[in-house]
Amino acid sequence: MNIAASAINRQILLLERDLGVTLFERVTGGMRLTPAGDALVALTRRWRSDERRANAEFKQLQGVNQGHVRLVAMDSHVNGFLPRFVSELNERHPRISLEIQVASTDDAQTALLSGAADLIAAFNLNPHREIHVLWRRELPFGCVVAPNHPLAQRKTTSMQEVAGHPIVLQNKALAIRRYLEARHGWLLSEGTIETNSLQLVKRLAGSGNYVAFTSELDAAPELVSGALVFVPVRDKGADPQTVSVAIDARKPFPKIARIVADGLAAGMDADLQDVRRRTS
Repeated sequence: MNIAASAINRQILLLERDLGVTLFERVTGGMRLTPAGDALVALTRRWRSDERRANAEFKQLQGVNQGHVRLVAMDSHVNGFLPRFVSELNERHPRISLEIQVASTDDAQTALLSGAADLIAAFNLNPHREIHVLWRRELPFGCVVAPNHPLAQRKTTSMQEVAGHPIVLQNKALAIRRYLEARHGWLLSEGTIETNSLQLVKRLAGSGNYVAFTSELDAAPELVSGALVFVPVRDKGADPQTVSVAIDARKPFPKIARIVADGLAAGMDADLQDVRRRTS
């Protein structure tokens, strides 16, 4: 930026004086935000979001779908419907720009409520009065295996049957892992591999040696191609997972965000239909 650190510090001091609060703590090795600083950052993000929303509304009054939408999606979406969705959106609405971040469900929810995201597509969203779910689908709880795996020919399986095979797990940031620990912790005691990479989970399952707990949507490309097979778990209490598209209930919902939300929902519905057509 070619701006001296002393000049930046001078502007910070002037802002702190005008506001009558301390925005930064001066600590060894740098600075960190105070609670007042955190509040100012959150407000600034909201103001910028409101400004973008207002500009988009003005364009829509002129009959133009133009504006910027900040989306938080899941890792599995990147290798599924998301690239196709982005291409289709660009073809149909070239004046809508997208900023896409990939995160866990918890981080996506935090981004939405803090004003850092306009829209999220997430698995297993917890109910929240300030989050409005626009679209939601249930995903049967199950596992994926290679076509040559002993479980691949089963119509359904059980946790007891899965326990007889090596298991690869996603890390504790994901709701499905926390569900497994809460309901079936005995299954995870030994002989498992843990990773934060969904791609590694699917590659290990595809090797024929491992069982992976994940959803149809997580593994949609591999299920459609036949590289993996989805086997539902029939145990009592094996609750389905969910995938949702949601917005902040406290804010207006502009037309450009609706266009993006509808495209996301259509993309995920199409993937699920392809998977179920292939496996029916």
